[in-house]
Amino acid sequence: MSSFENLARWAGRVGAAPTDGSDTALQKRLTVLLSVGLLPFTLLWSAIYVAAGAPLPAAVPALYTLVTPLNTLVFAWSRNLGVYRFVQLLMFLVLPWLLMLSLGGFRESSVVIIWAALSPLAALLIEDLRQTLFWIAGFVALVIASAILQPHLTPFGLPEAFVTWLFALNVGGVIIIAFVLLYYFVGQRNFFQERSEMLLLNILPKEISEALKAGPRTIAEQCDAASILFADVVDFTPMAATMTPLRLVDLLNEVFQCFDDLVEAYGLEKIKTIGDCYMVASGVPRPRGDHATAIVNVALDMQAAVAGRSFGGRQLAFRIGINSGPVVAGVIGRKKFIYDLWGEAVNLASRMESQGQSQTIQITRNTYELIKDAFVCEPKGTIKVKGADPVEIWHVLGRNAAPLPG
Repeated sequence: MSSFENLARWAGRVGAAPTDGSDTALQKRLTVLLSVGLLPFTLLWSAIYVAAGAPLPAAVPALYTLVTPLNTLVFAWSRNLGVYRFVQLLMFLVLPWLLMLSLGGFRESSVVIIWAALSPLAALLIEDLRQTLFWIAGFVALVIASAILQPHLTPFGLPEAFVTWLFALNVGGVIIIAFVLLYYFVGQRNFFQERSEMLLLNILPKEISEALKAGPRTIAEQCDAASILFADVVDFTPMAATMTPLRLVDLLNEVFQCFDDLVEAYGLEKIKTIGDCYMVASGVPRPRGDHATAIVNVALDMQAAVAGRSFGGRQLAFRIGINSGPVVAGVIGRKKFIYDLWGEAVNLASRMESQGQSQTIQITRNTYELIKDAFVCEPKGTIKVKGADPVEIWHVLGRNAAPLPG
């Protein structure tokens, strides 16, 4: 398979353009791969017919052998897939039919017209579906025309054994080429599909992406027990003013990749980043009884990760705010899908972060009641929150030590 893989890689470079999408690149690669891959067969068929004393039939595959390299060179220069594809599909369709006529019909030519079936088959893979109908109709028309002309054709007079062996070569060759072409096409499609699935799962939770693939609709779900975390860089605005945009983005990317690893390790759901703010949820879209414990564990690990290293050559400090309660989770709109959360619990979690202190994890009573036995928490009284009554807050200092055996 290494030779075929090398040929496929080479085919992918012929006529390639930087602006090609994945579908166009695959169509170009398949067209070149099939066109060039047929050259050994046309050379073989020409040699066989010359050896059998049939120069006119030998000239038909020889024509393909001459035209295809020239057409491929023009394509490599022009990158015009439409012209290259049309010429190749036309030769796939017409040349086997002409060879059949020169040999005297279906049987005398060992059903060589079967090679013309590669034209609609290839068109199905490398053409627009509507254009494929043209090549299917062309193939059917040539078969019907062959049946009409059959009584008027003069057999070339090839030996019976020769006709039988060529029949086996024709049928076997077409089957092998069709199988290899489909095998490669399906493999490439699966590869691109896996990449698309991975990209989709990096944007939306699996349950949500499956629901959207089933049909476009608004997705909203009430989650009665969830925890939300917001983390924000302290003094980000003055720091950003001293950095180039590229360095700033690289710094945030380094920090958020670190957070992504922690969130994935705990099986939580990253919701989004807004500037230097990082939002995580626990208990959505999959309910879990330990949603508060899990998200506080992530917060402590975030705090430790930031304290233990520098990012972009700078030591950062974060404010982290957490709240627990009911939320509405879902996807709205028709474009630029994002899985988001709504509700008072989300707003209060954001206030816990924005009104928190540097290098602290600030939580509400809702979260404290759920995690107080597993973590060391320090009461900090109440704070005034815009649009709400004064809110009791705690700072999480660390995990509780395991009790000693009795």
